[in-house]
Amino acid sequence: MLQWGYLCRLMKLQINWSALGVSAAVACAIHCALLPLFISTLPLFGINILHNIYFEAGMILIALLIGGFTLIHGYRKHHHRFTPLVCFVSGMALLILNHFFSPKPVLLVIISSGLIILAYYFNWKYCRQAKHCHSTDCNH
Repeated sequence: MLQWGYLCRLMKLQINWSALGVSAAVACAIHCALLPLFISTLPLFGINILHNIYFEAGMILIALLIGGFTLIHGYRKHHHRFTPLVCFVSGMALLILNHFFSPKPVLLVIISSGLIILAYYFNWKYCRQAKHCHSTDCNH
């Protein structure tokens, strides 16, 4: 079976995980910002994604997978610092707690989104600082 990295090199395709992660975060932010605006019009079109547990779980799972891959890649290949991972895991934990176990306080959404954005910022900042001058423990 072919490995994903080998297939990407074979096709000369390189994925920018940071850009993909930021795109997922922006898509999530747009979803969270625009959904309340369309609350009154959704029933007119027969669309009921509001309070749809499967849709919400799917969005969170996609954000978790893409964000996890992005930050783990930055940790392993570039900066070797836990701060972005801790911020991301904390933010995702608060987001999951808010969506599935609490009565939807806005404060948890703001804090969780802030932590996730902070994780991406730290990852970007640390990757820029690393400049690929590490010791021999790096595998790039």
